[in-house]
Amino acid sequence: MEDIILLKQGEIVLKGQNRRTFEARLMANAKRRLQKFGDFRVYATQSTVYVEPKTKDCDMDGALDAMTKVFGAVTVTRARACEKDKDKIFETAKSYLSEDMRGAKSFKVETKRSDKQFPMTSIEVSQYVGGLLSESFPDTAVDVHEPELIVHVEIRETSAYVYAKPLLGAGGLPVGSNGRAVTLLSGGIDSPVSSYMIARRGIQLIPVHFFSFPYTSEQAKEKVIELARILTDYCGRLTVEIVPFTHIQEEIREKCPEEYFTLIMRRFMMRISEKIAMQNDCRALVTGENLGQVASQTMEALRVTEEPLSLPVLRPLIGMDKSDIISLARKIGTFETSILPYEDCCTVFTPRHPRTKPKLEEVLEVEKVLDVEALEAEAIAGIERLRLDI
Repeated sequence: MEDIILLKQGEIVLKGQNRRTFEARLMANAKRRLQKFGDFRVYATQSTVYVEPKTKDCDMDGALDAMTKVFGAVTVTRARACEKDKDKIFETAKSYLSEDMRGAKSFKVETKRSDKQFPMTSIEVSQYVGGLLSESFPDTAVDVHEPELIVHVEIRETSAYVYAKPLLGAGGLPVGSNGRAVTLLSGGIDSPVSSYMIARRGIQLIPVHFFSFPYTSEQAKEKVIELARILTDYCGRLTVEIVPFTHIQEEIREKCPEEYFTLIMRRFMMRISEKIAMQNDCRALVTGENLGQVASQTMEALRVTEEPLSLPVLRPLIGMDKSDIISLARKIGTFETSILPYEDCCTVFTPRHPRTKPKLEEVLEVEKVLDVEALEAEAIAGIERLRLDI
């Protein structure tokens, strides 16, 4: 039999009567990611999604890597299927894992027997296969306590599966299983990480980027688009909404006290993002804000910036250390792009002494000099939309 990829479900198994809905979403997401790697059959049984190549020219390495980035699976394994016969299982393990066996100093066999009609217990299968493997690879010792290599055997409804070294999956819940949200995507380190974390909870994202040409360059916009492209590996296809923000920032600079620049700018971002959210049936906004990291992220400032909203604001990074955020950015592949020296609109007209503990009534009074509705309508009318696929 040919190789197959197994995706072990995580939280989905806890969903009770809703489980099939989450499982269907996971399979649909997997199928979409697999399209460029060949023709695959994707189906689920016994808390596992099976990815089975229909033709011999399928790119199994590419498919395996893609599946490690699909939210909803806790482990991803490339396995060899065989008949449910003890000797077939041994022969498959011997041939399929020969390189692994020769490269390890010690091993053991672990068996899971989902098919209770199989005539041997899990322990009996492990002992039988392990004994024959020990004879076939005499330089690899049996160690049931701390083996260097674990040979996995699974006996399921239709076949037995043999594999070693399962890969860590992306975990979480399938994208799209928990609704939609707008995520504010800048060119920094934080917002791509916050987008990833919320997508991991099953939320389909619409990234919104605020662009202030000529104060920020075309390279800055391309940097954000590249960050969104990286996120598609995890989030699936995305449509980035690029909002022209120059006129709003110029109006703020001209008419408002400098110490309020950032606060009023953030309030505009929130209101515009909420309007985009309403247009796209979204239920929340997502930001990369982190408590106390900058002047606009004190508790008082956060209260002021979210005051105009009716939708909730999700802030997955709110209590994280910067080192933890950077570590996650490196893991998902956004860090090197985020640190490219092209700044976004948040650095335009930065006040020398920003208000860190603003009072809402003061900000509302300062904001009165601006034609908020007209400025927002102008920005929304000028939105550029860019669709990114996986």
